[in-house]
Amino acid sequence: MHGTIHIGPAGWSYEDWKGPVYPLGRKVDELLTIARYFDCIEINSSFYRTPTERLVRSWAGRIAERSGFTFTVKVLQRFTHERAGTADEARRFVRAFDPLVERGFVGAFLLQFPWSFRDSAENRGYLKTLAGWFRELPTAVELRHGSWNGPGTEDFISECGLAFCNIDQPVIGASMPPMEIVTDPRLAYIRLHGRNYKNWMRKDAGRDERYDYLYREEELQEWKRRAQRLSAKAESLYIITNNHFRGQALVNAFQIRSLLAGERQNMPEPLVATYPVLQDIALDPPSQGTFL
Repeated sequence: MHGTIHIGPAGWSYEDWKGPVYPLGRKVDELLTIARYFDCIEINSSFYRTPTERLVRSWAGRIAERSGFTFTVKVLQRFTHERAGTADEARRFVRAFDPLVERGFVGAFLLQFPWSFRDSAENRGYLKTLAGWFRELPTAVELRHGSWNGPGTEDFISECGLAFCNIDQPVIGASMPPMEIVTDPRLAYIRLHGRNYKNWMRKDAGRDERYDYLYREEELQEWKRRAQRLSAKAESLYIITNNHFRGQALVNAFQIRSLLAGERQNMPEPLVATYPVLQDIALDPPSQGTFL
C-alpha cells in the first residue's frame, strides 16, 4: 500500500499572517489563498465553536473547484478538554459538516486531548465512548501525555477504531515523544507543533508564544522518513503543521512537500520574501496571484 499524502496547515485565518502570507492592504479570500497551494487544511476554529450551516456551505462552495482538496476537522473542545459532551451533541457536531462530507471534502476528524489526559481505566472508557460517537468517518486521536507511550496503547486505539495521531512537540518530562504508529489502515496522521521548549509549558505563555517555532531541515528530514513509512501502511496520510505563528506552518509545509516530492514549490511571494530560506525550493519567480 502506498497511501496518498496530504500536507497542509492547521487553520488559515490568523491576524499575524497578514504581511508574511497575505498581502497587506488588499482584500483576500484567505481560505482560497491557502487552498491554492495545499490540498488540505485542518479546520481548527471548530475546536472553539461549532460552525453554522451557512459557514460550512460557504467553505464547500469556495473550494468546490479545487480538485482533490480535503479538510480535516478538529473536534470541539467540549468533548476533549471539558469532557462534558453527550452523544446527541456529538451527532449535531458531526451533522454540521454534512455540506462538506456530502461532497467528499472531509478526510477525517481529530480528537485532540490535552497533556492532562493520562492513560487510566476511566480515560480509556471515555475514549472508547467517544470513538463510537465519531465512527462515521475516520477519526484520529492525539494523546500528548507520555503515559500513553506503553504496551497495549496501540492495540487499544486500534480496537476503538481510531487512528493514532503521531505528534512532534517539545518532549518535556512525561510528554509523548515522536512516534510512528498506524492503527487504522484508512488513516495515518501527523501533527507538528514545533519544539519551543522555552514556552511550551510556561503557564503565562500565550498561544503564539507556544507555537512560535520554525523547523530546521534536518528536523523535517526525520519526519520525511517517518511519513514515507507511515504512508506505506495507510490509504491516506495527513501531515498538518501547527507551528502557525507568522506563517511558519506554511514554510515548513512547503519544505516537507519539497522533501517528499523532490520538486520546487509554487509559493506566495510575501512568504518567500519573509522567509528567504524558501528561495532554495521556490519556483522562480514566486507566485504573486491571490484569490480576491
